[in-house]
Amino acid sequence: MNHARNYLSAACLFAILATPAWAGDGTANISEPAASAGPSWQLEWDARLRHEQVDDDAFARNAHADTLRLRLGLHAEFGHGWSGLVEGAGVASAGDRYNSGANGRTLYPAVTDPRGSEFNQYWLRWQGDRFGATAGRQRLLLDNQRWVGNSGWRQHEQTFDAVELRWQPLAALTVRYDWLDRVHRVAGRDALNPLARERQLNTHLLNLAWTRDAQQWGGYAYLHEDRDVASASSATYGLRWNGKALRDGSGLGWTLEGARQVDYANNPQHFAHSYWLLEPSWTQSGITAKLGWEHLGGNGRHALQTPLATLHAFNGWNDQFNVTPAGGLEDRYVGVNGNFGRGSVAGKLAWTVAYHDYRADHGGRYGSEWDASLAFPLAQGLSGLLKVADYRADGFGRDSAKLWLQLEWRGQQALAGAR
Repeated sequence: MNHARNYLSAACLFAILATPAWAGDGTANISEPAASAGPSWQLEWDARLRHEQVDDDAFARNAHADTLRLRLGLHAEFGHGWSGLVEGAGVASAGDRYNSGANGRTLYPAVTDPRGSEFNQYWLRWQGDRFGATAGRQRLLLDNQRWVGNSGWRQHEQTFDAVELRWQPLAALTVRYDWLDRVHRVAGRDALNPLARERQLNTHLLNLAWTRDAQQWGGYAYLHEDRDVASASSATYGLRWNGKALRDGSGLGWTLEGARQVDYANNPQHFAHSYWLLEPSWTQSGITAKLGWEHLGGNGRHALQTPLATLHAFNGWNDQFNVTPAGGLEDRYVGVNGNFGRGSVAGKLAWTVAYHDYRADHGGRYGSEWDASLAFPLAQGLSGLLKVADYRADGFGRDSAKLWLQLEWRGQQALAGAR
């Protein structure tokens, strides 16, 4: 398997850099001259400077992490539906007053943004009218990322060595299949725990989405086999419905989702857990309020898990529940978001406030949390963010408060001489 993965990676890199000219039916286009001077090239970047501060009652010292992430990619369009990307990422930090997972500073709270550099993505893609395929190391985002995502909040991104197939037999219907060979986790390749760096997988993801107007129906079957940690393997089957019924920008929105997770493949345990999400919302005058009830089942010995998800986006920004407790989790929450006004400046200031109440599926209360953020654009491609999360324990963990100050600059530039 290691040799096969290495050959796949090498083939993708060679194909991208060699810029082949292929015909749309997959055969070599030898006799026909090129339709243009050559492929088009684009430089893409994402630079993020962040200060993260953690005050956790489980530690005598507070964590202070000042990190800078630069992600730089070269994207190419070869023509006839072919494209490719090579992207690297590096993270630098000022000081070691936090536990990065790689620096051994265990007297400090964890901030999983270690120093280091690596290839973030390298893939080759062919896209036709109804069918597309991508092979190589890539970013995967499924639905709301509750089951599979890139964990984009952390400085190192979660990516996958994978093959993705997309088929759109109808304009409203998309069928997607992904086979995952390996996951590269946000702890980076230098994490002291080898299992926090990456995992070998044999995972099959099937996702169907039907869209009509402002509504979408979806179904999925995620057969996740973790070859490094057998107890993490599971099969999850679910249905999802979300939509909006707005008139003049105001009205009702909703998300309904239900799933069942059971043991799968090499997992020595036997379990069956339920998942559901109920999230109605109402938008009025540019402000959206929502109520939520997310249920992750547990029996006191084992609970439903989402190991490939974008975890920071769920169950509070303090990240107390990245691993679901054995008693399961009931997250009942209320959130409000909008802009400060309609003016040229105030209208660009986006704010969010949310409150979570956490309880066990079987057992007592865990605690509660307040989250708030303010996002503001500064210039073309440059944005700022102020964000806080305050968790108050009541039977699970310890009190913990987190603060983030962030600047991010994203952009792209066509390279001279391209087409």
